[in-house]
Amino acid sequence: MKHVLDRPIWTALQTAHADLAEGGKYARRYPPSIVPFAASADDTPESLDALEKLPSRQERMFLVEAGPIAVPPGLSIIMEAPVTQMIAGRPHEKISDPRIQPLTEADAADMLDLATLTKPGPFTLRAQSLGRFWGIRHEGRLVAMAGQRMRQPGFIELSGLCTHPAFQGRGLGTLLFRFVAGEIASSGDVAYLHAYAANTSAVALYKAQGFVVRSEMNMRVVKRRP
Repeated sequence: MKHVLDRPIWTALQTAHADLAEGGKYARRYPPSIVPFAASADDTPESLDALEKLPSRQERMFLVEAGPIAVPPGLSIIMEAPVTQMIAGRPHEKISDPRIQPLTEADAADMLDLATLTKPGPFTLRAQSLGRFWGIRHEGRLVAMAGQRMRQPGFIELSGLCTHPAFQGRGLGTLLFRFVAGEIASSGDVAYLHAYAANTSAVALYKAQGFVVRSEMNMRVVKRRP
């Protein structure tokens, strides 16, 4: 029996994020202004045809699944990489720290600037449409943040974790990681995350914080053929 996180984009867009979904019963995506994630219902010709029709010629779509990812003939693969999906091995304690503040729409530009600098993954000005984010500022500048992204019944993805290079090594990322994991656990959900498999230092950090590998995943970034 497949796990709900084996095809996290599809299950999120069918359930907790169904109100954000574009597409139909064969393929869905998030609005690209929020996050460029998409998925087909399965690998049937009907589903792959629907997936092929989702993006415009200028758009990229990220596909993430536990198994091999089928790509319709009208889309070309512009990037692919193995991804490690990790899940909280235990509920994290809810913590507080006066340096951690909730981020709002007024912080969106600063969040995008930090994400552009540190590259934690796809990030847009509308990332907060998916879930709550928190950050730490130093002399008014946002120097670290983390938040929530995809949701499925019983699960919330921890995402957007990043720290400005000038402030790395001070424990801010670990603090925010523990904080967001605790917020997710306090809601009764299980925290999970994705990391590039090649980023062994990040995977080791997450393991040290009580996360375990649930599945090795595949990621493909696609766009329409010319």
